[in-house]
Amino acid sequence: MRIVKAPDVRRAEIMAVANKLFQMKGYTKTSVDEIVREAQIAKGTFYYYFKSKEEILDALTEQLVIDMAEGSEQIVHNEHLNAIDKICAILSQQKSLTTEKQSVVDGMHLPENKALHERINIETVRVFGPILAKVVEQGNQEGVFQVEDPLSTVQFILAGSQFLLGQGIFNWSIQEEQARTQAMFTLIERAFAAKPGSILTALSAGLASGQ
Repeated sequence: MRIVKAPDVRRAEIMAVANKLFQMKGYTKTSVDEIVREAQIAKGTFYYYFKSKEEILDALTEQLVIDMAEGSEQIVHNEHLNAIDKICAILSQQKSLTTEKQSVVDGMHLPENKALHERINIETVRVFGPILAKVVEQGNQEGVFQVEDPLSTVQFILAGSQFLLGQGIFNWSIQEEQARTQAMFTLIERAFAAKPGSILTALSAGLASGQ
């Protein structure tokens, strides 16, 4: 018996199946035929919702950004956290989500998906800039930051970190990436006029406790 489902439900199911296969086999080793079989749908149904495997990766990547933004907004509105704790919580949450969706991130970084990656980088700056700017404004009020233009400052930091650490184009070794990550936090502390080591120390403590 043919089961008719609402378009948004069917589309979400196809995305969930594709994401599962991407995580199990990797993006490049997963075919449309495998997605169709696992989802138990006709191939025409797949192509009704997605023109290609690349388009479903596009949708999954955009969903990842949405999930990150929603989680970050919840942290921003947590009245029990100070500004530095919020920054650390947002960074930890983003790290957790990207690890959980590692195959999607890896697929986005493939050379043939450069346009997608660039679009997501732009969207990340646009979406997370205002979110993090709210935290910086809170830090100004708490007296731990002194930033005249929170939004512009945050967007410059996001754009720089996305290019230097988020694309894999430099092929940093683990040690090199760790050094640049630490340098990034030092620059953030100086840009925010924060106490030296305050953000990095709080982030390290949060990661060590599993928060």
